Amino acid sequence: MAEDQPPRVSSPKQKAAGAAAVASSLNHVIRSAGITEGTKALLRLNQYNGFDCPSCAWPDPDDHRTRTEFCENGAKAIASEVNQRRIDRDFFSRYSIAELRQQTDYWHDQQGRLAEPFVRLENSPNYHPISWEEAFLLIARELNSLSSPDEGIFYTSGRASNEAAFLYQLFVRNFGTNNLPDCSNMCHESSGTALKESIGIGKGTVTLEDFYQAETIICIGQNPGTNHPRMLSALETAVENDARIVAINPLREAGLLGFAHPQKLTGMLNRATPLASQYLQVKVNGDLALLRALGKEFFSREQSRPGSVIDQAFIDQHTLGINEYRRRCEQISWAELLENSAVSRAEIRQLADTMLRGERRLITCWAMGLTQHRNAVATIREIANLHLLLGAIGRPGAGLCPVRGHSNVQGDRTMGIFERMPESFLGALDRQFGITCPRDHGHDTVSAILSMHEKPGQAFIALGGNFLQAAPDTDFTTRALERCRITVHIATKLNRSHLHTGRIGLILPCLGRSEHDEQAAGPQFVTCENSMGVVQRSQGSLEPASPKLLSETHIISRLAEATLGTRSKIGWESFRDDYDRIRDAIEQVVPGFQDYNRRAREEGGFYLPNGAKERVWATGEGKAVFSSARFEQFEVAEGHLILQTLRSHDQFNTTIYGLNDRYRGIGLGRRIIFLNPDDMKDRAIPPVTLVDITSHWKGEQRRVERFYAIPYDMPPGTAAAYFPEANPLIPLTSTALQSNTPTSKAVEISLQLSNNSGS
Repeated sequence: MAEDQPPRVSSPKQKAAGAAAVASSLNHVIRSAGITEGTKALLRLNQYNGFDCPSCAWPDPDDHRTRTEFCENGAKAIASEVNQRRIDRDFFSRYSIAELRQQTDYWHDQQGRLAEPFVRLENSPNYHPISWEEAFLLIARELNSLSSPDEGIFYTSGRASNEAAFLYQLFVRNFGTNNLPDCSNMCHESSGTALKESIGIGKGTVTLEDFYQAETIICIGQNPGTNHPRMLSALETAVENDARIVAINPLREAGLLGFAHPQKLTGMLNRATPLASQYLQVKVNGDLALLRALGKEFFSREQSRPGSVIDQAFIDQHTLGINEYRRRCEQISWAELLENSAVSRAEIRQLADTMLRGERRLITCWAMGLTQHRNAVATIREIANLHLLLGAIGRPGAGLCPVRGHSNVQGDRTMGIFERMPESFLGALDRQFGITCPRDHGHDTVSAILSMHEKPGQAFIALGGNFLQAAPDTDFTTRALERCRITVHIATKLNRSHLHTGRIGLILPCLGRSEHDEQAAGPQFVTCENSMGVVQRSQGSLEPASPKLLSETHIISRLAEATLGTRSKIGWESFRDDYDRIRDAIEQVVPGFQDYNRRAREEGGFYLPNGAKERVWATGEGKAVFSSARFEQFEVAEGHLILQTLRSHDQFNTTIYGLNDRYRGIGLGRRIIFLNPDDMKDRAIPPVTLVDITSHWKGEQRRVERFYAIPYDMPPGTAAAYFPEANPLIPLTSTALQSNTPTSKAVEISLQLSNNSGS
């Protein structure tokens, strides 16, 4: 499709999944992987003795697994990984890097699996094959020639296994730096920061069983139909058990309206279970106003009927700070809260009634719709405040649920992928391995980009991911990568990050989750941690896409040996040969992993400790803490709009599986901006017309051109566009307070018609 051909536009869907999801899944699998290999992979996906889905981090059931324990997204991810096409030396002899830059992200993914290591030497127009030994020696030479270990940047994607992540951070800290930015910095960092301050742990406090017991489930700032489709079956079960679901989201999304279960006859007949009993289309960044309004409502009702609303016994025993929080709620006016949330008082009363019904078994779920704002941490702490008010945490059917994205992003953090790990973790590494870890804080994603840009000659190594397309301010990030001495990507597929290299660029191809991993000690498995703190085994069985692929752990250990040489006393080779030895080491360093190797082999894995779920608060005060953050709202200039970036249905994070957004009614198009119909009329923008978008930040302007304007049911003054296409608009230094997460959901923009917009 030519980029300037208008997309097909139809009415948005009113339900998710159904027969269309099955057809889409089969189409992707057959087209990319072939019926035989694709089916073999799908039947092993998320099974007790199979491999963990490389897509989202939604948990598997503890006590049973169906033969089809996957969703449409999982099928697309497997189709992409088991793709029968190969990127080999002939491919890179046909295409120069400049030519590959002209292709779309979707085209890149369709080219198949990387088959061998490649290098781009300085000023070369092409990548060329390189042996593994030469690649490791080249990287080691460049790392060892840095003036300081802190000139190395070591990024991690959420798809790395626990074992690979642990080895990676061990190598980096043995090398001498804490520069370990990761994808969490760009997604749920705000959740971890907020929850640690409120309840003492940066993770959720619920299990799947809690969803089945809940009376009320609030989905705020998330779109499970596209981002976490397997969550829909849990929501359906909750509704069947008489739970009420409340959706809070600027756009009306099919996956929050209804679910036609594709593994049930009713679903295949497109009969959907209604999900949201109330749908609040809050203004973009109006969530804090809405949540504070609920607090104000609860305090008002408690004052009228003492002892009937808040859980005073829980508050007295388990919390601190309620008086200042109450003062914040009472001092702000209803008029200000209603205006800033775009939600009516009647809707707030209805939501409060729902939350207070029954035994107040309340779960609140959220994702990037909350985490990528300047006031993200305050907003998430406001959710915690409401749960603390009602005592709705640490008991069945109630708790907090940040819904993570990539399948092991939570596990990577548990394994030490963080630029500011606590002293307890670093000290344990020192004792276990006889090293001295650096104590200075390292770079997160934003500071890493700034550092690479400001100080040329650094080294950038990425364990998975598509750093360039995931990061904000794409043009600035591109220049930062190109100013490095060397850039290295450990990957399964080609992506745009590989096409903007330092003076030297390398691509190191690794095994995928679905593939058999044979090392000196025999077949190996790895482990992952899902959104609910369950650690479980993942073991691929398919023939590797190429005999020249190495596992992530093998690559990391070889790189450590080549770089550190005799400076390191760590037995890297033993870790490479037998992953049980990695798990033995993890057991000695990371709390909660006692008897790791035995428990990892149990069907369904094991739960990590979660103090907040047991009402044990690992805060500095020893109790859960109410937040009393002052109210603030993202405001834009007169005539400007607030833009949020989002995924289409045919993508997962930065991987583009197709060009359709079925639920929103978009076909064959990605350069899209959704707008409120009245905002389009006010600006004389006809439907499906090309517009140019300019973002505004502290006197700076960033611009993308020729996006099709599509009318959509959303609040006035708001807009939405797909990432990574809209990422050039996101200012690098516009970040959330405390967490430093880029504000991808709150970008100030203006619009103008493109030249030749009717073409």
